[in-house]
Amino acid sequence: MNSMLLADATASAARRAPATRERSKALYFALYDNPGAHADEARAYLADQIAAVQALPADLPSSLAELPGWVEERTDAVGAEYRDYLAARKNGAPRRYFSCRAHALYFIKAVAATKLVDGAWLYGLLKHWDNPAYHELIKTYLEELGEGLPDKNHVTIYRKLLATHGVEGWENLDDEHFVQGAIQLALGHNVEHFLPEVIGYNLGYEQLPLHLLITSYELNEFGIDPYYFTLHVTVDNAASGHAQKAVQALKNLMPRVGDRDAFYRRVMDGYRLNDIGASTTSSIAEFDLQGELVSILAAKSSVGKNMHSDYCRVAGRSVNDWLGDPAKIPDFLAALEKAGWIKRGEAVEHSRFWGLVHGEKAEMFGVFSAYEQQVLRDWITSKPEGGRAEGPRALTWRARQRTLDNLGQQQDRSEHFPERGLIRRHPRLEAPDNELRLLEEQVAAAPGKQQAMELLGGLMSPEIHHTAVGLMATRMYTRLFDA
Repeated sequence: MNSMLLADATASAARRAPATRERSKALYFALYDNPGAHADEARAYLADQIAAVQALPADLPSSLAELPGWVEERTDAVGAEYRDYLAARKNGAPRRYFSCRAHALYFIKAVAATKLVDGAWLYGLLKHWDNPAYHELIKTYLEELGEGLPDKNHVTIYRKLLATHGVEGWENLDDEHFVQGAIQLALGHNVEHFLPEVIGYNLGYEQLPLHLLITSYELNEFGIDPYYFTLHVTVDNAASGHAQKAVQALKNLMPRVGDRDAFYRRVMDGYRLNDIGASTTSSIAEFDLQGELVSILAAKSSVGKNMHSDYCRVAGRSVNDWLGDPAKIPDFLAALEKAGWIKRGEAVEHSRFWGLVHGEKAEMFGVFSAYEQQVLRDWITSKPEGGRAEGPRALTWRARQRTLDNLGQQQDRSEHFPERGLIRRHPRLEAPDNELRLLEEQVAAAPGKQQAMELLGGLMSPEIHHTAVGLMATRMYTRLFDA
């Protein structure tokens, strides 16, 4: 792994250690399933995390007047570093982040808990739709939701990315990977108690980081759709995007009466919350190709240990026996290699074991997902002594451009439903008892705009907004908000 990346990950781990709590993962799913029942727990969790980050450094300027210059300076610095990265790659430097395609897909899994609640920290502000001071933050949330268009909703895009590549099992990652998602959900459901922290967290999260540019570039090299990441490059821009809105929101909501300094200190605490939990760079640095393959096989061994015939033997032991103890998986792989079932460092077609798992007529067809097959492929083709896997040849500029052109065409697919009023409806959704029609009727029957916005806002929560009814509610809310 690149020494710079390892240094970044080590520093990040040092910052994360004090604030990580074993309950992050449990709270994440609790808030996703039933936020109302866990409000007190969420507030206590946030209080602990805030207390833990107060000793961390923060590079925010000391006054509001300096914020625009601070954003511009950060953006220029990131741009200069990215130019240096591109120049190095052009001169033959290897990829900075991803050693192989499986590594890139692992990254997508490792950050999924955070990406699948994208924008959640702003959810609770929807109720302030009639207060102009909150409009910048509400607009940011609506844009995170794609204003109700499926092909622009960030969570929908990420869910599609996971499904396209067969990336599963993110729910089984350790607690560290759920810290940021738990913070975002807890903030979103408790904005009345943590408004300064929400503003500060948003200010930090919406700044353009270097890793976003590099991951987008390297994912595209592997033929992995980077649209989710490139979308954030554009919407977070410092000129008119979320970064600019974040600064304006702080200016709008800074109290004119009361302790402005205390408010700003809490904003800085919220800003620091971005620095705990698993990060992009730490998630990338933690990847170990063989370790990931062993984890995959160990997870499957609970079922596979009873599914093989006794005549299936490797190194004198039945496959069922090998799989009966997950701790034996590394030895099992070594035995397969020694017996010639796997030929490391060669094309996968030279390994008989690959033929068992890949292809429509493979004996174990369907046992391994696309992601799991990629991990196996990259492990087989990598050198036994731990050399870098022979990943796909980097795409030429023309090939990459074709990929990006295709992405642009895909973005237009949200327009294939005819629009009727505020609803994009498919003919099969016309049944009288359909919940989309029911929502339309309830909004039409609302006594006033306030009641309509409350109804719609309730369907735009982090756990609902990417569903059919949530997307429709977002479209209707957006239209009424802009009216």
